[in-house]
Amino acid sequence: MCLAVFQFQYKHNQPYKSYCHFLGINDASAIKSIQNIPFLPIEIFKKQAVKSFEPNAEKVFFSSATGGIGQSSHHVFSLELYRESFISTFESQFGSVQNCAILGLLPSYLEREGSSLIYMVQHLMQLSGHPLNGFFLYEHQTLHDRILQLESKEKPYYIFGVSFALLDFAEKFPIPLKHGKVIETGGMKGRKKEMTKIELYKELSNAFQTQNIFSEYGMTELMSQAYANIDGKYRCPAWMQVQIVDTNDPFTQMPNERVGSIRVIDLANKYSCAFIQTSDLGKKHTDGTFEVIGRLDNSDLRGCSLLVV
Repeated sequence: MCLAVFQFQYKHNQPYKSYCHFLGINDASAIKSIQNIPFLPIEIFKKQAVKSFEPNAEKVFFSSATGGIGQSSHHVFSLELYRESFISTFESQFGSVQNCAILGLLPSYLEREGSSLIYMVQHLMQLSGHPLNGFFLYEHQTLHDRILQLESKEKPYYIFGVSFALLDFAEKFPIPLKHGKVIETGGMKGRKKEMTKIELYKELSNAFQTQNIFSEYGMTELMSQAYANIDGKYRCPAWMQVQIVDTNDPFTQMPNERVGSIRVIDLANKYSCAFIQTSDLGKKHTDGTFEVIGRLDNSDLRGCSLLVV
């Protein structure tokens, strides 16, 4: 399937085809294995419309533009495909979303247009149909009251939160979460001192007196997400795979347990680019899970699930 998607994108995705030509790949049929498929540097999404279709996208998602470096854009051919991807992944990790409350503490994403994360959480709210669903900017007291309501009803709920906002909330309103799960989406963006994932999980776990701390790894350029529990190890859906390559030679894969640059195969990105070289550092384990360690030097800090060590 990867080879079929590569053939399709080589033919229809002009920025990707140009990159392949730059690498000396002038005949798509010469690629016979996954190991030989080129991975497009994620920075290209800031400069060109990386898409494998014409004419216009059903929706264009934009990343944040931290430090004035510029926004990435993801031209989405089918929102239905995006919904199918994130719903299947969420429910395989957490079970049915119906009748569960969804709370969004995502100020940095709510304050700008075109966030794929906001679209995802909003649609999960619609599917759940719970009357206590809601987004929160900085209304920590209101969020606290909402959590107390849900706890009193003994109903399951999920809190999607950007890291700095979760830490602020935890400091002001430490509260036992007996029926809730926290899903942090990363994004300190200079708002808090830098910390590791483990340090973040420990603070949140202590404040909320729970081990139900999860993390979402996703980005504007991807249609799919991976989730980790408090052990910090992300698990991909069946159509997504993470590989680790040498930071100095992105064409050389690293063995398990060695730190390198993360590249992603996301077959839900059929109409964009399914083979992306990210600016994240990580390592992969023998069981197929992976960890995010930080960012490559000189990379702008932005996107979901990016905490610098």
